[in-house]
Amino acid sequence: MDKLTVVKVGGKIVEETESLQRFLNDFKTISGYKILIHGGGRTATNIAERLGIETRMVEGRRITDRETLDVVTMVYGGLVNKNIVAGLQAKGCNAAGFTGADLDLIRAVKRPVKDIDYGFAGDIVDVNIRELRVIINEGVIPVIAPLTHDGSGQLLNTNADTIASEMAQALSSHYDVRLIFCFEKEGVLLHPDDEKSVIPELNRSLYAEYKAKGIIAAGMVPKLDNAFQALMNGVKMVWITNARNLTKASASGTLIRPDE
Repeated sequence: MDKLTVVKVGGKIVEETESLQRFLNDFKTISGYKILIHGGGRTATNIAERLGIETRMVEGRRITDRETLDVVTMVYGGLVNKNIVAGLQAKGCNAAGFTGADLDLIRAVKRPVKDIDYGFAGDIVDVNIRELRVIINEGVIPVIAPLTHDGSGQLLNTNADTIASEMAQALSSHYDVRLIFCFEKEGVLLHPDDEKSVIPELNRSLYAEYKAKGIIAAGMVPKLDNAFQALMNGVKMVWITNARNLTKASASGTLIRPDE
């Protein structure tokens, strides 16, 4: 099968001009087919503040009321997505920007209210890759914003790590897929404040042990849950690394492994 690399990049990297250009230069050099999924939370927060809209977060997750949904739709699906697409075009990469609503790519349901009402947050129920495969096979690079839809006209704010994992899983029956999560940190850290304390390899057993001890916590937990879910469903390899190490992911950061 042909190789496909799915890259999810954290918000700060694609929101600052210098780091975006450096990242896109590296992304361009990845061989084979590729997909880019991005965030944009810091920009959304800044623009919401300028519009007088309060940003509310619970355990690192954004509460998406209707006003906030308007902001993230404009920022994720517009400003950030199109800056990335334009940047790739400038480097000779034929890219196209998408949300989950485009091509009916990703359907989700509004997250049920339990202890917390997350508002218009979406939990993915279906990934449709039929048209996406045609585009990929033509050499086009899909750039996907973290927005989905419910099939009834409602857009939903959806975690970009989850989108990357679900997209990688859906494509794994057609391609040899590797998944890279890249952000500002060097990888999964043994000590959160020590960038040199990278855990080079992590399987599910060790992950459970570190999570129980509180070594791995907060936003790293859903990222790793998504990583292991991908490995269980056809994705060959998963790395978590610093964006500047994108081209040498296999020799840096944290390799996520299935239990032997």
